[in-house]
Amino acid sequence: MSYSEANSSADASKLESLSKRLDEALQSLAEAPDFAKPMKLGRVFQATKRVLMQEGGCALVEQRAQRFEEAGIFQGSDWANPQFLVPSLSTFALKSPQADTVVIEAISELRLLAIAMGDYEHPSMSVEQAHHYLTQVLAINLELLFGTAGEEERESQGRLAIISRSLVKHLAERIGYEHVIDKLIDEIWRILQQRPIQVDSIKQMVTQIAVCRANPDIDLGSSGQGADRLISSLYGTTQASREDPGIGIYLERLETMDAGALQYEATGFARAMHDTGLVSPYHAVLVRHLLGHSTHLLGEALGLSSTGRDCLLCYDELVQAIVGEAIHPRTAQGIYGLALMLERGILYQPPVAPALWRQVALPLSHYSRERLNLAYGDDPSPRARLLEGVLCMLGQPLGVGQGNNPTCQSARAMSMWAYNDPDYLLQMVVWAARDDEIIIHFEGQPISSMASLSGVATSLPIDLDPVSLLVVPHLDRIYAEMGRRCVGREGDPHRWVNPEFHGWWSGRGFRINVDVATGQLEDLEDFLRHFYASYHPYYNGNQPLIHPQPAGIAVTDSAARFIGWHAITILRVTLDPQEVMRVYFFNPNNDSGQNWGDGVVVSTSGHGERFGEASLPVEQFASRLYIFHFDPLERGELATVTEEELQRVIGHVHRSWGADRVPAMEFQASTGVDSSAG
Repeated sequence: MSYSEANSSADASKLESLSKRLDEALQSLAEAPDFAKPMKLGRVFQATKRVLMQEGGCALVEQRAQRFEEAGIFQGSDWANPQFLVPSLSTFALKSPQADTVVIEAISELRLLAIAMGDYEHPSMSVEQAHHYLTQVLAINLELLFGTAGEEERESQGRLAIISRSLVKHLAERIGYEHVIDKLIDEIWRILQQRPIQVDSIKQMVTQIAVCRANPDIDLGSSGQGADRLISSLYGTTQASREDPGIGIYLERLETMDAGALQYEATGFARAMHDTGLVSPYHAVLVRHLLGHSTHLLGEALGLSSTGRDCLLCYDELVQAIVGEAIHPRTAQGIYGLALMLERGILYQPPVAPALWRQVALPLSHYSRERLNLAYGDDPSPRARLLEGVLCMLGQPLGVGQGNNPTCQSARAMSMWAYNDPDYLLQMVVWAARDDEIIIHFEGQPISSMASLSGVATSLPIDLDPVSLLVVPHLDRIYAEMGRRCVGREGDPHRWVNPEFHGWWSGRGFRINVDVATGQLEDLEDFLRHFYASYHPYYNGNQPLIHPQPAGIAVTDSAARFIGWHAITILRVTLDPQEVMRVYFFNPNNDSGQNWGDGVVVSTSGHGERFGEASLPVEQFASRLYIFHFDPLERGELATVTEEELQRVIGHVHRSWGADRVPAMEFQASTGVDSSAG
C-alpha cells in the first residue's frame, strides 16, 4: 500500500469514527425533552464541527440533514424557519469567529441543499425555493469559492474558515459550477426586473462576478458572458469611468469637461440606471458636480421625460437641496429614487414639497442616529441615509420589502402610503425619526407605539431600507395593539384593523372564506362571487380599482402545500397584452416571483406588469385569496358569475391550501378525487 493510499484509508477511518459520534449526539438530542435540548446542543455542535473539518464531511452532514432538523437542532433559533432566511446574512454567519454560528449555518445550508436535490421533502420549503436560495448564497460568497484566504480571515476565524470554504465548494459541486455564474446572472436580472429598493446584495453579487472575471487564475469557461451590462452599470458606465479609475480621478476628469462632454456622461449614466435599476457611485459624483451647472444637464443625468423635467424646473431649489444633502457615492441609489419621484409628479401635491423641505433639515433623535449607524455606518451621515431612503420609497413604492421579518402588514402599509398618500408617509417618518413615537387612532382612541406592549416581530429588524428601519418597529407595535383591542370580537380582527391601520380608502366591506375558530373553509362560493362582483371588470360594471386595497392570501409552495397567511395589496385588475384578465398586486416579501403549485406561477414581467408588480390570472389569484375588502355601496352583480368559472377556482383551492380544510364529500365533489384513497 502506497503512502497516499494509507493516508486516504486513515482519513476514511477517522471520518467514520467521527460520524458515529455525531449519530450518537443526534440521537441523544432527538430523545431529549424540549426543556433539555439546549443542554444537548453543545455536544452536537462539537461533533458536527469535527466532521465538517474533514474531507467529505459536508456530504456526510447533508445525508443527515433531515435528522438534524427533526432532532431539534434549529429549535428556537433564527434558522428554525428556512423560508424566512435571508441569503445576504449567510456571509456574516460563515465568517463568524464563533464556532457554533459557523456550524449551524453550515448545517442549515446543507439542509437546504438536501431539499434542493429532492432528498428531503420539507413542509415549508420547496425544491425551487431551496435552489433559488442556494444560488444567491453562492453568488454572495463567491470569494469563498474562488478567492484565497486573507490575513483578516486567518486572524478572525483560524481553522473555522476551512468549514466555510468547504461548504461553499460542496454547494457549488452539487449544484454544478457551470450553472452557478450563468444562473446567478439570470437571477440578478430577474430580481432587478422587480426594481427593489434594497440592492446592496445585488451589487455585492455583481462585484464578485467582476472580481472573478478579472482574476486570471479563475477559469469560468463560457460562463458569465451576460454580465457585461451589470458590471459596466456600476464600474464602467461611461467613457470617463470605463476603467473604474476611482472617485478622485473621475472628479478631476469632470472638472476639465465642457458642456458637450458632460452631457455625454450624463446621458450614459441615465441610460444605464434606467436599464438596470442600479446606480454607479460615479453617477453620484457627476450629479453633485452638475449642481454648479445647468438644470438641463441635471435633468439629463436623471434621465427624465418631459413630465419629470417640468417637475424639476418647478422645484429646482428643492431638488438641489436634496442632492446636496442625500446624494453621495455611498448613497448613489437615491438618484434613481429621485428620478422616479420626479416622474411621478407627486411634488405637485401641495403638502409634499414642504414636507420634503422639512425632511432635508430634519433633526434625528439619538436613537434614530444609532439605529442608522448600526445598519449602514456613519459615512455619509444618518440624515443623508434616511433622505436617500425617503427618495427611494417615494420613487419606488412597490420596491418596499419586509426583509427577514414577519412584518408584511407594516411593509404593505408603507408601500400603500408611498403609492397613494406620500405626505402621510413623510409625516410618519418625521414622528419616528425625530420623536421616537408614532400615534395612530383606532376607532377614535389613540394608540402610541411607545406605550404598546409588543409587536409581531420578536426582535428589532435590521435588514431593511432606511425608512423601514426606523418606522416599521413603531407600526408593528401599533398593528399588534389594534389586534389586541379586537380580542373577543366575532370573526377576523382584520375586518376592523385594516381600514384603521392602512387608511380611509380601505373598503369597509370585508369578506373571509375561513372560519377563524376552526380554520375550515366557509361560504367559499359566496366569497368568490363577492370578489368577482367587486373587482372583476366584467362583473362590476367595468369600474377600475381606484385605491389600492389590502388583501390576504394563503401562500403555498410549489407542491401546493400551505405555508402561511400573508398580506398583499391589490393594485388593479385588467386585461394583459394576451387578453387575459389578470390581478396585479404588490407583495412585500422581497421577491414576488414564486411557484405556488397546481400550475399557479406568479409572474413579475412579460404580462403587462409595471416595476414591482406581481400578477396572476383572476382565477388563479382568487384560488389563493382568503381575505379582501370592498366598498359595500359599489358591489357588482353576484349572480352573473358563471358556475363553471367558480368551480375551476374552487378546484384550485381544494387541491392546494384548502385540501384539509373542507369536508371529504365536498372535496370529492369539487375535484372528482376520492380523498380517502391512498
